[in-house]
Amino acid sequence: MRYSVLGAWNAAKNQLVSVTTVGTVSSATMCELLHKISALGLQGPITLVLDNARYQHCALVKDLAATLNIQLQFLPSYSPNLNLIERLWKFVKRDVLYGRHYNTFAEFCKAIDGCMENIPTKHRSRLASLMTHNFQRFNPASFLAA
Repeated sequence: MRYSVLGAWNAAKNQLVSVTTVGTVSSATMCELLHKISALGLQGPITLVLDNARYQHCALVKDLAATLNIQLQFLPSYSPNLNLIERLWKFVKRDVLYGRHYNTFAEFCKAIDGCMENIPTKHRSRLASLMTHNFQRFNPASFLAA
């Protein structure tokens, strides 16, 4: 069995919006997330930074995003370090999965859900430095490979 989490990190308010599903993430799951984001009633333009998963590029998702006034910004391939949500997934994996055993699938799902529910409280201070807008920048340079 597979437990999938699709989420978006609100960088302005440091909040997680997520959708979980038993199975794989699909365009329907993505549409569910877009509806949850829209229901937040955020002011101003909403830009959702995405990797290049196929289910995010389909017409259904793009049309719904346009209808909900959500701009989809796709990152270049192979650049997960530019997406804040990837930092959060790494944190969740470290907190819940690494070196842990769960006797049942239900316990496994409950541990993941519990970690995500504790983001605004128990994990807030640990995530404060991780979920910043700081990205390492390099000065322009010439690189040669031999």
